Amino acid sequence: MSPLSGSPYPGPLPDDPREPRPHGSRPAARTRPPGSPPAELSSFVGRERELDALAAHVERARVVTVTGVGGVGKSRIVLRVAARLQDRFCDGARIVGLSALTDPALLDHAVAAALGLTDHTGRPPRACLLEQLADRRLLLVLDGCEHLAEACARLVHELLPQAPGLRVLTASRRPLHVEGEHVFALAPMPHAEAVALFEERAAAVHPGFRAGEAGGAATAELCRRLDGIPLALELAAGRLGALSTAQVLERLDDRFRLLSGVRHGALPRHQTLRTAIGWSHELCTPAERLLWARLTVFAGLFELEAAEYICSGPELPADGLLDVLSELVAQSVVVREDTPLGTRYRLLDTVRMYGAGWLDALGETRRMRRRHRDWYMGLATWCELDWFSPRQAEVAARVGAELPNLRVALEYSLEEAGEARIGQYLAATLWFCWVGCGRLAEGRHWLERALEVTPERAHEETRLKALWVLGYVAVLQGDPASALTALGECRATAERSGNDRALAYAEHRTGCLALVSDDMAGAERLLRSALTRYREVGELNSNVLMGQVELAMAIAFQGDLAGAVRLCEEVRDVCADHGERWALAYALYVLGFAAWSGGDRTRARALLEECLATGHAFHDLVGSVLALELLALMTLDEGGPDGAAEAAVLQGAAGRLWRSVGLPLFGSRFFNAPHALCERRLRERLGQRRYEEYVREGARLDPDAATARALRGRTPAPETRQPAASPATRAGETAG
Repeated sequence: MSPLSGSPYPGPLPDDPREPRPHGSRPAARTRPPGSPPAELSSFVGRERELDALAAHVERARVVTVTGVGGVGKSRIVLRVAARLQDRFCDGARIVGLSALTDPALLDHAVAAALGLTDHTGRPPRACLLEQLADRRLLLVLDGCEHLAEACARLVHELLPQAPGLRVLTASRRPLHVEGEHVFALAPMPHAEAVALFEERAAAVHPGFRAGEAGGAATAELCRRLDGIPLALELAAGRLGALSTAQVLERLDDRFRLLSGVRHGALPRHQTLRTAIGWSHELCTPAERLLWARLTVFAGLFELEAAEYICSGPELPADGLLDVLSELVAQSVVVREDTPLGTRYRLLDTVRMYGAGWLDALGETRRMRRRHRDWYMGLATWCELDWFSPRQAEVAARVGAELPNLRVALEYSLEEAGEARIGQYLAATLWFCWVGCGRLAEGRHWLERALEVTPERAHEETRLKALWVLGYVAVLQGDPASALTALGECRATAERSGNDRALAYAEHRTGCLALVSDDMAGAERLLRSALTRYREVGELNSNVLMGQVELAMAIAFQGDLAGAVRLCEEVRDVCADHGERWALAYALYVLGFAAWSGGDRTRARALLEECLATGHAFHDLVGSVLALELLALMTLDEGGPDGAAEAAVLQGAAGRLWRSVGLPLFGSRFFNAPHALCERRLRERLGQRRYEEYVREGARLDPDAATARALRGRTPAPETRQPAASPATRAGETAG
């Protein structure tokens, strides 16, 4: 049950005639659980004493903050300790990177995403976190939170009393000042370890590097001058591809004298780091300095194609940008990471801050932020188009990886004068991220912000799209009042302006609200009308297919199972034509329900297992939990010595998921009927006490474990069917 699009692309960047278009496509790949400690890309040198001491702190205290000067290695050591300790927590360790987050209002969303929590309700995200973490044993790492210290302190203050199994480890330049906090001040590296780090990184840059007698003295002096700050040492080592150690020391010495006394009142080690970064910046070529400054518009990871579009220009040609970027990687200014979606790059926080100052000095910040926004507007547009294609799973993975940059693009559009219409466009175009990938709460945050803007007649269609997307988000969150308000405005404006496409979407969403409110006759009337309007305007996408599935549900609940099957078989044929999987999962749910009602248990289980596996892959809790409820009943029907117990466990797991969806089974007697039948039979067979024990066991399963349990360790292969003729007139006419 999800939306799609229908608004026009608002136009390319005025100061660049090229339309921003993401480059190429890559296969989706399996990823680690969200927020898991990342694999280390370079060796970890020294710090054994600090690692042991910090691990001991975490075992003693419920909140530990690692403080220290920028570049001293706070992030690296907390990630190392998290990886070391994660097996001591039954729910592992989860990392929340906050350096790219600027809006404190998004803190809870970022934490929920790192924890892999999906919440479809209208509750504040904080309420979801408090509930979901209440019974977990977890190490939560907040990395880079000094600029959000007050918001992080409030979050930790609320979480710890409600989640007794939670421990928090933070990396920040200053403490959070919460009750019970242990502060672990991370000092620069001891001299011997600093030398070892420099020599190892130097050998990686220049394989022929040998400290030697004279070189050893120069290395020791260099490490002393750099105060043992790891980032400064790595920047210096990155220069050994072109300079000797003695030359590096000589140039650094000049730089120290040049900058001595510039920043009155600054801590010596802050001056050391800034001096080392400034010295590295001074040794860059003009093209390298310019790229360094322009790359600071990215939040977190970025890809080469994005950098080529955003950062190129007459003085930095796109076809030569890779060479310049490679030099910055070699000098440790830019970090390369190999991810499931391909090679990505990032700037370390301290390096980014330095470069951002230069971007301001060049007077390019606003222009680069606009180009950044236009690239990610293009990315959102093309991802929406690709959602209705065999690349749907790749789109889901891509938009998840790019979310930090998409947030920056939204912020720019909604804060910059004259850009709000594009903020509306972006918030609405990303419907597949909010709804299809389980980010309803964040989607509502952006949609409501975007719709606060006074509507402009010239951009009415963009506003209409934002309204029906918001209306549908509110439907899924169980907020009918807000849904009716948004959909009512959308419908009234569409009727007044003669916008048949927007009218179809408004009618469709209102029909979906009637469906989950048990008004099956009203749902059927509205959904049939919406589907007729879609055909008249030539609309075909995942949204239209979902409307057909929802109509099938409405008539199935009124007793017309054969009609429901015909509708969903049509949907399945169109999905086979286009490689669509997400809407297909809901069609499989209805077909599974019909097969179960007709007594074909084997077919019903196969259909529902595929529905569950697909819904879980997209983090779609609604589709997943509906399938889980029916699988519980089928597990009971299949009998066996443990059938009843396993069915009760699955009901308990479904109950936990419903807390993140909203009102269990929408409060609908129609959707609730299989659950009620299963519960009644289980209580009779197991008895009250044993039934509730098994339900409690199931309620302890997270979504991954619940899905694995229901699938019995199997991942069903997708059905292979001959492509069928599509009943629609113009496939994929609009986005999606």
